Amino acid sequence: MLKLGIIGYGGIAAYHYKNLKKYRRLKVKGIYDLNPLRQEAGKKDGLIAYTSKEALLADSEIDIVLVATTNEVHKELSIEAMAAGKHVICEKPVTMSSKELEEVMEAAKKYNKVFTINQNRRTNKDFVLMKRSVEAGLLGDVYVIESRVEGSRGMPKGWRTIKALGGGMMFDWGVHLIDQLMYMIDEPVVNVFCKMYNIEYPEVDDNFRLTMTFESGLTAQVEVSTNNYITHPRWYVLGTHGTLRIEDWDCDGKIVRCLDKESVWEDEIVYTKAGPTKTMAPRRPETIETIILSEPMDVEDSITKVYDNLIDAIEGINSLTITAEQAMRVMKVMEAAFESVEKQQAIQVKI
Repeated sequence: MLKLGIIGYGGIAAYHYKNLKKYRRLKVKGIYDLNPLRQEAGKKDGLIAYTSKEALLADSEIDIVLVATTNEVHKELSIEAMAAGKHVICEKPVTMSSKELEEVMEAAKKYNKVFTINQNRRTNKDFVLMKRSVEAGLLGDVYVIESRVEGSRGMPKGWRTIKALGGGMMFDWGVHLIDQLMYMIDEPVVNVFCKMYNIEYPEVDDNFRLTMTFESGLTAQVEVSTNNYITHPRWYVLGTHGTLRIEDWDCDGKIVRCLDKESVWEDEIVYTKAGPTKTMAPRRPETIETIILSEPMDVEDSITKVYDNLIDAIEGINSLTITAEQAMRVMKVMEAAFESVEKQQAIQVKI
């Protein structure tokens, strides 16, 4: 059984440990954290609390290191761990910039180590349900995908509010939502436009609106808000033959599909609450069908799936599915988003 050491034992690292307790392919041996309180938390969990990161990296029994610190030190810790002979799984965002990620990729080649990123939301059931519906052709040709995560309690105080530590919602949630879309859509992003808001914290974005245009013309809108008291659906997708709506993480939703294009228009103007109209008149019920969506029960949404793939890659069973090259594309989209905000214009790209 392989053994894992954790650098940075905050909330997300404790989540890893909780999900790995009964995992049969890997055992968490110990942790290191700059915060004495987190060191004590590690001890209470039955783990070794190393006196320094150097002590953890020097332990020959540690095969893999999880880097779960604040974002600004992901690069240096990942490189140090690989130089010490360890494989690495790094929390998202992988680094603070594409340049930093290039250095990590060079180190992985230099030290011949497997490096992956915890982009675990590719197995979220709401995402899988949307992706399967689109790929099954239930909506026809899809031309708009809207992905939203919204709350009303603001951002958690602490390092997430500090720019130098890699705070803000783009790095916190945006990285996941962009990764999902780029994992699903196999074509380059050619245009990026973003608007960021600082509702409570002047240093970092606590809300953003991002529009990504893909080469085919498909548009993806990603929105993360911490000040929404009435939320939008988690997913809203438009296709040439139907519309999909998934309300929430529980996968409650539906698809309304077109059965008849209603190419014959009535001569009379239809009177609605909006006034007299033909274009926006309601459809005849017999021209559409509704498909009720529900949670895909065959999907295992667990962080252990990321570890399965990492260990398979280490053992030469399979190649990585979450690669640094994929993370590089996501990083470059985020960089284009920040550039768009700075210049207040759309950024032409080929990512």
